[in-house]
Amino acid sequence: MAFQININGTSHSVDADGDTPLLWVLRDVLGMTGTKFGCGMALCGACTVHLDDTAVRSCITTIDSIGDSKITTIEAVGKTPAGKKIQDAWLAHEVPQCGYCQSGQIMSASALLASKPKPTDADIDDAMAGNICRCGTYVRIREAIKQAAQSGG
Repeated sequence: MAFQININGTSHSVDADGDTPLLWVLRDVLGMTGTKFGCGMALCGACTVHLDDTAVRSCITTIDSIGDSKITTIEAVGKTPAGKKIQDAWLAHEVPQCGYCQSGQIMSASALLASKPKPTDADIDDAMAGNICRCGTYVRIREAIKQAAQSGG
């Protein structure tokens, strides 16, 4: 079946079964490999993308559930104000180590800042709870989010 989906501001026609996870459409059909496969059960956060500015797990979001929603991936999140602030803060705090979880972490953090520009520690904890970092950079992640929230424009 053919689906029209909007990814990073570009319309794509995708021929896939309706129950195909968005993650596999992004990676295998469209060749967009920035979104990572982690657990396949929405438990680790590596596959996080934005669906109409809300962080969702693309490993369990089926292509037929997207409708007219706009999808933003790690490839374009830096073009959004919240995404740019997060990416700059990520670099300033040297957050990445192995880097595998970083696209999902950045997507969750930028969705948080887009919805709550001045998040509390509890807001950060809630938004980032579903993102696992095996390298344990959680302290740097929190500090980067706080810096991004404090930065202007």
